[in-house]
Parts: sequence; C-alpha cells; structure tokens
Amino acid sequence: MKNVAILGATGSIGLNTLAVMSLHPEKYNVFALTANNSWREMEKLCIKHMPKFVVMANEGAAESLRKVVPEGVIVLQGEGALNDIASHKNTDFVMAAIVGSAGLSSTFAAVTSGKRVMLANKESLVLGGNLLVAAAKESGAELIPVDSEHSAIFQCLQGGKQGLNKIQLTASGGPFLKTPIAELNKATPKQACAHPKWKMGQKISVDSATMMNKGLEVIEAHFLFQLSSSKIEVVIHPQSIIHSFVYFNDGSVLSQLGLPDMRSAISYALSYPSRQTSGVEELDLTKQTSLEFLSPDMDRFKCLGLAYDALEQGQSSPGTLNAANEVAVDAFLNKKIGFLDISKIIEKTLAIAPISRLDTLASVVENDYLSRQIARSVIEPSLS
Repeated sequence: MKNVAILGATGSIGLNTLAVMSLHPEKYNVFALTANNSWREMEKLCIKHMPKFVVMANEGAAESLRKVVPEGVIVLQGEGALNDIASHKNTDFVMAAIVGSAGLSSTFAAVTSGKRVMLANKESLVLGGNLLVAAAKESGAELIPVDSEHSAIFQCLQGGKQGLNKIQLTASGGPFLKTPIAELNKATPKQACAHPKWKMGQKISVDSATMMNKGLEVIEAHFLFQLSSSKIEVVIHPQSIIHSFVYFNDGSVLSQLGLPDMRSAISYALSYPSRQTSGVEELDLTKQTSLEFLSPDMDRFKCLGLAYDALEQGQSSPGTLNAANEVAVDAFLNKKIGFLDISKIIEKTLAIAPISRLDTLASVVENDYLSRQIARSVIEPSLS
C-alpha cells in the first residue's frame, strides 16, 4: 500500500489521479490532499476519500474547511505545511499538480526527500531544471513525467537511449489552429480556453492556444531526457492520438498512442514499471477517420519560438520566460491585454531581464520575482 499525496487535488490532474487510485484501493491510500482556496470542493473530497491530512494555501479557506471536515482529517495551512506534507516520512508518492511557479517549493521538497514525484508541474523544471535533476540524483527520488507527451517519450525509452537521434512532441494546435492570424487579437478568454481535445484549467488552456504550453514542454524535455534543443522537435497532430515520437539512428521510430485522456499517463506514473487499468477506453484506430501531422507555423505561434530562444540562452532565461508568461496570461484572462499581446510582453521581458546563473532555490525564486516585476512594468504602459 502506497501513501499518495496529491498537490493540487481539486484540479483536473488531481481529480483524475483520485479516479485512477479509486480503481485500485488495495494499492494506494489517499494520504494527503492540497488545494489553494477551493475549500467546498475539498470538503467533498475529504468525505469521499478521508485523507489523513489536508493543506489549504489560503488561511481563510483552511479555517472554513476545519469546521466541516469529517473527524480524523487534519487541516493545515500555508506553504510550509505544503512542503512538510510533500516531504513527510509517511508519504511514498507525490503527485505534483499545482499549476505554475506556485508548485516549485513543494516539488523541490518532495524531490530532496527522495519521493516518487509524478511530475505534472512542468514549471518546476522550467524554473530550476538543473537543480531539480541534481537533487533527484542525490536523494534517489524518481521523476516520473505525467504530461502525456513526456510520459509517451518516457515509455518509449524504457529500452534505453542507445541510438537515440531525436524526439518529437505532438501538439493539438489548440482552438486557433485555423483561425486567421489577423483575427487573433480579437480572441476572448472564453474562446482561448475552449480546447478542442483536452479539458483543462484556464491558464494551461491559454498556454495551449498560444503553444507556450508546448514551448514549456520543450524545456521540460531538455531537462528530463538530457537532450539539446536541436534534438527536440514539435509537430502538430490535431487528433491527439499519438502522444509523441522517438527517432533512432537505424531509421526506427517509436510512439505511444491512446485516447486523449490524462488517466493513462497518471496510471503509468503510479504503477511504473508495471501497468494497471486506468479507466480509459481502449483506442480503436478503425474509428479514426484520419491522423494529421503539420509543422507549426512560427508566425502564428510566436510563444513556441520564444521558448526555444530561452532554452538556447539558458541559465535564468527559461525561468524568466515562464514568469512573464504567467503574468501575461493572467492579464489576458482579466481582459487587460489582447491575445497577441501575450507573446509581445514575453519577448520584451526576455530582452530586458538580466541573464544570471541559478545555483540555489533562492536564486530561482529571486529571478522569478524580478521577471514578474519586469513583465508587469511592460504591461502597464500598454494599459494607459
């Protein structure tokens, strides 16, 4: 029986993790659940799953939750408690599913304490990839990717990396794949969040629409698989059936296929190196009318190019990219800027922000803070 802590339990990844675990109650115990401030949703999860601990980042949410949770559920609050749960001696597996840089500290806490970290928080690698990978090696932690693309590559590389030539991440193209570029600045947050294949939160849905999500995945793949940017390609595959490709120098290409359902990757991360039922319907290719593959239009998806640029610059640049993107996406969702302004703000922030070496977690956090300040200063003139 493995004790599982789910960081970001009320989001789509967290809920899907609980769904998979519920299929195997003899294997997994819901040890701890965390969320930001959605205490009513957490109350329902507590009644259903009876975790030992719950952590709410928001103090008021924690107070409200304490009044309604079943007896035996301990409610904690704040980032310190989040880190304590991630590194708790009785925690075996950690699902790191907090969106954005907010998940950085707890992911590092889990890694440095040697846990199996099921990584759905790609930002931790984007901000502090070298530090995180080094910490995992030192502690013996397992980094198991949960992004469907990285899970696919991880699975295809189980036979080893000998003869590996390159990898190719697939992308759906998002809701604006065929929208004329001239019309994109009129795009609304609601339209940007209407993903054609995946049901996700607002921030990651906008990232998919700009293809920044794929750019962040390129950076994540660089650290996970220790590959240069020239060995990491992106191909648009609107049907989202093939989740990535691995090319070898003998002409062989391996890929992992499945319906677009995150429970497959989550289930594999939980059960690795074996497999188990996930609740996902079996893929029937005879029902697929066609599988398309397109090269990304870099004029349409400028954020993808910016991610490659940041990876090439190295050091603090990927962290700056992520920080500027989070600020810009938040401004777009709050209707302060247009859709096409997102990439412009990121580009300007990258040009202004100093490039520095990140050799401690504190330096990662400092760069994130500075980059956000710069991004906000870039946005303000555009609002006047």
